[in-house]
Amino acid sequence: MTQNDSGFVGSIPEIYDTYLVPLIFEAYANDLAERTAALAPNRVLETAAGSGVLARALAPRLAPDARYFVTDLNQPMLDHAASKQDPDSRIVWQQANAMELPFDKATFNAVVCQFGVMFFPDRVAAYTEVRHVLKPGGCFIFNVWDRIETNQFADVVTQAASTVFPDDPPLFMARTPHGYHDFELIQDELIMAGFSNISIDTLEETSTAPSPRHPAIAYCQGTPLRNEIESRDASLLNHVTDRAEAAIAARFGNGPVSGMILGHIVTAS
Repeated sequence: MTQNDSGFVGSIPEIYDTYLVPLIFEAYANDLAERTAALAPNRVLETAAGSGVLARALAPRLAPDARYFVTDLNQPMLDHAASKQDPDSRIVWQQANAMELPFDKATFNAVVCQFGVMFFPDRVAAYTEVRHVLKPGGCFIFNVWDRIETNQFADVVTQAASTVFPDDPPLFMARTPHGYHDFELIQDELIMAGFSNISIDTLEETSTAPSPRHPAIAYCQGTPLRNEIESRDASLLNHVTDRAEAAIAARFGNGPVSGMILGHIVTAS
């Protein structure tokens, strides 16, 4: 992961939430929310909350007396998430670094993270922080994407962008969101952090969009892939988006499109 891989700034949060969230995140957020709510936790911490898709799915499923701390290192993303959430006195919005959680030991019954652990610069340290703030018997639930080849729109967009910059292809999607899918590595890092009861489930979903333009904008302009493109040549952002749109249309058609997405859900205690 590079420093720019966590650069959700400028117009990226709004485009991310408008285009990418319904494209790939909502189904997995609902799954994670159901798994978490089934534990009936009364103190929940979310790390790397992003634009708040999991918060919107989980909050209605929690008990009336629950407390839900929604955190992210990126204040613009957190502000955006809070603006999209219905008023809820149970929710505390707090900027926080997952590497140094500002909470006391044994505070939460559950800690959740929706497609965020891939961005942690030191996952073992972050997992150790989670272990510290979990109550005895508490549960850590998070999800990660499978390799990019099993997530079709992301793969096609990455290949299209690489044709524009063949000597220095922008590989953010393959490197970071889709770069942490080795079950043995995930388990080893959790064990190093003090977890012992670990399970991993795989969930396949279908990503749908009204046109090839929608996923092209989602990935090229609503993720840090945009930063990679603009660092090479900012004037080519729209060209890369057009190239991605054409590649998606060539593979999936010119009308409504659908493609496979594959993620893994990790539960640790």
